[in-house]
Amino acid sequence: MVRRSLKKVVKPRREGAGAEALQWREAFVRYLASECQLSANTVAAYRRDLARFHGWLGSRRLANLSVGELAEYPGWLTDLGLASASVARHVVSLKAYCRYLQLEGVLTDNQAALLATPKLWQRVPSVLSATQVIKLLEAPLRGEPLWRRDRAILELLYATGARVSELSTLRLKDTNLEERRITCHGKGDKQRIVPLGKSACTAVADYLEHERPRLARRREPATDFLLLSTRGDRLRRERIWELIKRYAAVAGVTSKLSPHSLRHSFATHLLAGGADLRQVQELLGHASIATTQLYTHVDHSRLKKVHAAYHPRA
Repeated sequence: MVRRSLKKVVKPRREGAGAEALQWREAFVRYLASECQLSANTVAAYRRDLARFHGWLGSRRLANLSVGELAEYPGWLTDLGLASASVARHVVSLKAYCRYLQLEGVLTDNQAALLATPKLWQRVPSVLSATQVIKLLEAPLRGEPLWRRDRAILELLYATGARVSELSTLRLKDTNLEERRITCHGKGDKQRIVPLGKSACTAVADYLEHERPRLARRREPATDFLLLSTRGDRLRRERIWELIKRYAAVAGVTSKLSPHSLRHSFATHLLAGGADLRQVQELLGHASIATTQLYTHVDHSRLKKVHAAYHPRA
């Protein structure tokens, strides 16, 4: 007679710990999206950061780590070649995750709260000159595929100072060419109305008349996003950034270009023309004016003019 073994099958500790970690990680991501109502891009960034953290954590349990052991994590990230800003963001993500686990009763002590966030040097943003901006805006040449759409993209970015992600999610109802304005949906779905210049209105109208109808017919049902891909779908922010880099290379303005280069140029050129800092803050959608003040360090000519006009010993 064969006797059946009554021993309980136990999962290996490493497999159980890994499955549990993944479960809580996904629960935290859902919490950020539903309860905190963070944007999809922010939630995706948290997901990537925590995936990298659990890659570093391995088979160890987070609850068993001391603050000294956790302090090795930022150094590991630096060894991977991450910039200081990225390392700082990863630490912030970890702190938020551990705080969530503590509230859920998974952790009794939040050792991550004792981690020091790496200090960042305040970097002055790279700004295109007026001549470089003109070259970039004129880079999409007539006759090229979708040159009207691409010129509308560049004109909108420089005319409004919008983030690339905001431009990607812009809908037809957010665009009012008669009143020369658009409605941007920024971080936390905060809305702001930004005026459009004549050049931007002309470029957008040209795209709406000659190219968008053809692109919209390639998708059923048609979408109401303003900027469409060759398949008729929403033009994603990654693709917009690729287009910017492509036309920057054509225009010969590739040095230190970033997705925010036209946004930085928009703000700096407004301040150089005499715009008030508070007005620029409102146009950019900054929650704090301290963020906008960074642009006062970029254009020194404006500060010299203010000093010469108002200082008695100038």
